[in-house]
Amino acid sequence: MPRVAYSQQDRQKVKENLQAAALELVTEQGVRATTVEQIYRRAGISRTFFYSFYSCKEDLIVEAIYMQQPKLLEKARDFMSERGQSWREKVMGFFLWCSSGVKNNIFVMSIEEQQIIFSRLSRSGLDMFRKKQYGLFASLLEIFGVRPVCDRVNIFINLLLSVIVIKKAVPGSIPFMVEEYSDKAMEIQLEYITDFLENCKKQDKIACKGD
Repeated sequence: MPRVAYSQQDRQKVKENLQAAALELVTEQGVRATTVEQIYRRAGISRTFFYSFYSCKEDLIVEAIYMQQPKLLEKARDFMSERGQSWREKVMGFFLWCSSGVKNNIFVMSIEEQQIIFSRLSRSGLDMFRKKQYGLFASLLEIFGVRPVCDRVNIFINLLLSVIVIKKAVPGSIPFMVEEYSDKAMEIQLEYITDFLENCKKQDKIACKGD
């Protein structure tokens, strides 16, 4: 006899399974290739039950992206707790780890995927996404020992995401770039981002002394 009633705890567990399934699939094959059917089958539920949680796969994917934020923060803490490395080496190590994306089971949206997702989000959904994103990058700055001032957080978001997204886009979305030099170019860009954060860190120290 089919089960017709789920407790709140049961529903929460199903929702978490859906988010995990969606994150695995989009990391493996991208947003466009991932279907609702693939997600609910991997989560072990029916199509009807899926739509009792989400109206479309894009809403689910956004929530699934939020799931990986604690993993990113924990990884940043791991890098910063490494002994025998300088501050720069630790920060660069984390940046390079993030840029590897799929290899480390981290989903990074391509330019096309961002357009797909954001075109389906409501205004409130988009506002929530930006709020979550801001919180993630502010927390990263704190882990790096940099005061998360609003301007710094927003600049940091643009700098790091532009590098990672462009790296993913070569050569598929932007084939005019020289693919064989994309890794080296990315490393140079990440060094500049690290320079920016290091300067912020120095400014914080000077400000503390002034106080």
